[in-house]
Amino acid sequence: MTDDARRTARLMWTHFEPVHAVTYFHPRARAAYEAVGLRGYWRGYFAGRAAPLGPTEAAPVIAAFYNFAPHMVRRALPAVWKLAGPAEALRARLTGAVQALAELTYELPESHLAEAADLLEAAAAEVEVAGRVLGAANAALPRGEYPLARLWQAATTLREHRGDGHIAALVAADLDPVETLAWRVAVDMSPVNLLGRGWTEEQWAAARGRLAERGWLTPDGEPTEHGRAGFRAVEDATDDAAARPWRALGPDCTERLRELLDPIARAGHAVIPAGNPIGLPALQT
Repeated sequence: MTDDARRTARLMWTHFEPVHAVTYFHPRARAAYEAVGLRGYWRGYFAGRAAPLGPTEAAPVIAAFYNFAPHMVRRALPAVWKLAGPAEALRARLTGAVQALAELTYELPESHLAEAADLLEAAAAEVEVAGRVLGAANAALPRGEYPLARLWQAATTLREHRGDGHIAALVAADLDPVETLAWRVAVDMSPVNLLGRGWTEEQWAAARGRLAERGWLTPDGEPTEHGRAGFRAVEDATDDAAARPWRALGPDCTERLRELLDPIARAGHAVIPAGNPIGLPALQT
């Protein structure tokens, strides 16, 4: 994979991820889940994100979401389906996301949103779903009726497709879930945003110890150049695995889409907290 292809994949991620991420951070998204009985942040999160898989038990979600402690997932699933079934959870997540985006993009003309939705859907139609559980489940959902619904669903398909590829790269690098989180805390993320994933302090300490044993961290927890190189390889593999939609869309349409997404992504960043737990960097240009 060329460096240009990797840069494009990462650049476009910084533009479509904020479109998807309103579902985690905007008050309207939270209210939509609460309206169907999914009170409490994690009930809405697990029900909404897992709903494309159907009324699943915890085990597939533990695997697919990757970085949550298993007991935390089991506490949510399958219990949430007694409050709202997958179809109801899907309607709530789309309703909340569209309401959030409508509030954030009200100054943009409908033609802008429609063109962005058309191009993002064209990119999402090119994802390779083999081996991508969440990407495949979202790609199979019905097409949205209105531009903002289409835009959000396409961004979500691309986001989960990229996430599936990232998890494959982590597995190939022999980084387990808590080691991955411990590495990110050592490098660039606040532990406050990641401690809520359900791991115990003993598990965090053991993960830091394993990273030190493999030479990724110093004994006092600082990242080493060996570790940085190892994680760069993970990020490169993630970008490689996410590049196909942008090759298919072509450079001219990809650049046009980036331009269209830029003000939408900037508006989305307004509700995404600094040091956010999804690892989203600043918007790249």
